[in-house]
Amino acid sequence: MIRLEGITKIYPIGKRELVVLQDVDLNIANGEMVAIMGASGSGKSTLLNLIGCLDKPSAGRYFLDGKEVGHLSSGELANIRSQKIGFVFQQFNLLSRLSALANVELGMRYTGNSDRKKAIEALDKVGLSDRANHRPTELSGGEQQRVAIARAIVKKPPLILADEPTGNLDSRSGAEIISILTSLHADQGITLIMITHDANIAHHCQRIVYISDGKIVREEKV
Repeated sequence: MIRLEGITKIYPIGKRELVVLQDVDLNIANGEMVAIMGASGSGKSTLLNLIGCLDKPSAGRYFLDGKEVGHLSSGELANIRSQKIGFVFQQFNLLSRLSALANVELGMRYTGNSDRKKAIEALDKVGLSDRANHRPTELSGGEQQRVAIARAIVKKPPLILADEPTGNLDSRSGAEIISILTSLHADQGITLIMITHDANIAHHCQRIVYISDGKIVREEKV
């Protein structure tokens, strides 16, 4: 599903250049669950942003479902994100003035196919249909992350990208979130890529990719 060839990402800083990723090669099969681990500043979030079509590589080639997408326009990348990719972030990124149900419906805004029934079904999949009319401030951190997951899956994307999805949660809530993500992967065959600093969480995946100083240094099958 995903193939990266010689991916490099460079950011200009004044007269200097900051090389964040350098000659990264990575293949992720359809339906695979992969963890990306690395220290702060290692390039793992930049790598996830490139895979998620939120940014473009400075060099190299990125193929998604056999199509090279690294050179596409911002509008074309936005279209790919709306059709194929769901995002789960550490900070939840929910709108506080909206109910859980309305936040999930936002996940369908850019598909042109908003459907309240599908939003309710997505909340039910994460065990939160009974809290549909509650606002984020009325939900625990774990419940807010479940809403965020429902928002990510409501359009049924084949690829889910999770950036430290348990980073703001206590251990119990974090375990519940990982259980939901692994169940979605197993039941629906979703390709799931997760950034985490927690080795215990990473070992729920099928493969762990270790990144350091912008380079993949090793991989480990779990």
